[in-house]
Amino acid sequence: MTQLVFIENGNTVTDSLTVAEVFGKEHRRVMQDIRELECSEEFREHNFVPSSYKSTQGKNVAKFIISQDGFSFLAMSYTGKEAARFKEMYITEFNRMKETLNKPPVLDSNTAIAIALRQTADVMDKLPQIESRMDRIENTTTIDYGQQRALKKAGSSRVVGFLGGRKSAAYKHSGIRSSAYSALWNDYQEYFGINSYNNTLKKDCERGLKYVATWTPPNNLLIEIEETNGQKLF
Repeated sequence: MTQLVFIENGNTVTDSLTVAEVFGKEHRRVMQDIRELECSEEFREHNFVPSSYKSTQGKNVAKFIISQDGFSFLAMSYTGKEAARFKEMYITEFNRMKETLNKPPVLDSNTAIAIALRQTADVMDKLPQIESRMDRIENTTTIDYGQQRALKKAGSSRVVGFLGGRKSAAYKHSGIRSSAYSALWNDYQEYFGINSYNNTLKKDCERGLKYVATWTPPNNLLIEIEETNGQKLF
């Protein structure tokens, strides 16, 4: 028996010639059945595609390429025990062919190796661009709001510690307190080459926290803090 279903343009289809042969009908009768189907023009256009084949006399003869949905619609009118058997055969074959179409091709070892090597070569070709892009991202992305808050909190804790705590005279002295915060963040910005701690690069976040944790005020500020607190704290 003729192959019931075949693949054309990536779709599982049959044609009016095959339907005629399988169901034991004249081809011209199947063509007439298709033309007389009471379906929308849109359905007809998508599921019964006009085509042609070469007759034994070498002439081009019209036929239809039929989708699975088109076949189901057409076959509804074919009744009887034999017709039912043929419809079952068609449905089974459509599903089998569709599974075959969806399965990835099985590659022999040489082909698989060749594809892997080609993909590796493609990645290697693109690697400089990827690395360049990663470098740009790394060197332009600044810390987010949560990291800014963590950095600010660490800086505040460091300054308050040097001032002698929030109850100390030095902390309550707005001028000294302001000088201490300014000294910290000025040193920080100079060290990282930025104009605000908010512009710390993400890659420098951990270094920034370590810098703040080990920062020490300049000597003149330390002396001023000691004198204001009335005792030597350091």
